[in-house]
Amino acid sequence: MARPKKLSKEAPTFQGNLEELIIQALMEKKGEQIVCIDLKAMHHVLFDYFIICTGNSKPHVETLSDFVQESTKKLAGIRPSYVEGRANGEWILLDYFNIIVHVFQPEVRQFYNIESLWSDAPSIRF
Repeated sequence: MARPKKLSKEAPTFQGNLEELIIQALMEKKGEQIVCIDLKAMHHVLFDYFIICTGNSKPHVETLSDFVQESTKKLAGIRPSYVEGRANGEWILLDYFNIIVHVFQPEVRQFYNIESLWSDAPSIRF
């Protein structure tokens, strides 16, 4: 008797831009002060976008980070190549090769002020 064939899991068929998916995930979990900095025109930069977001607390920062990872995996079949900062939950960085996502607690975001480092690049606030 032949074994039944296993159903193959098809890759997700997400058709949009990854940065839009990430921003939508952050908005869905009530991320605050979301900024997308477009770095494509900048010389000697290894990525296309910085997406910066604020969470109110350590659990909120972790939830935002987790939901972005879940959304990109489920809808686009993409996982970050690197995750940093999960242990302290003050600043979690997700590296999606050409997109870097920063999820900060308010005090840490204010201290590092990443937006000012890239102020010559176009940005969109959500």
